[in-house]
Amino acid sequence: MSKGRRELSTEEKRLWRRVAESVRTRKPLPAPLEPTPPGEALKAAPAPKRTSAPPVQARAVTSHAPLADRAGEKRVRRGRVEIGATLDLHGHTQASARQVLFSFLQSAHARGERAVIVVTGVGRGGEGVLRRCLPDWLGERDVRGVISGYAQAHRSHGGAGAYYVFLKRPRAQT
Repeated sequence: MSKGRRELSTEEKRLWRRVAESVRTRKPLPAPLEPTPPGEALKAAPAPKRTSAPPVQARAVTSHAPLADRAGEKRVRRGRVEIGATLDLHGHTQASARQVLFSFLQSAHARGERAVIVVTGVGRGGEGVLRRCLPDWLGERDVRGVISGYAQAHRSHGGAGAYYVFLKRPRAQT
């Protein structure tokens, strides 16, 4: 017993048990441990067998995503880089979002845009599928040639649910 604490009375314990039973949790609690008989406590439980975990297979990296461009995000916030266009991916599936994104970036690059905003949405609980896939998509061979970097958008442009995508300068036609 720690200093300054008192034992609960039987009435207080009964009341606490009643309150604790009325509480509903989001996840089911594990079954309470049953007290072990005094003689069982001395017996040692057999040690669980140690098995090695299955080898983790490294995911083959077929493309390198462009680096997150924090400096570019600052330039946009300060008004030095203008946002050329915005793509909102709400309501798209992964396949359609990827296809729309690729054509959007190709056309923005052809128009000579330097920065665009891609709105993926935050998703439920901050774990949106499109939000998670976007960096991988930006690293694919099809769009890597037009992308110079990306950064999470400022709160005024969508925050965690949007990204600035910075495009390379179009090559001069000769």
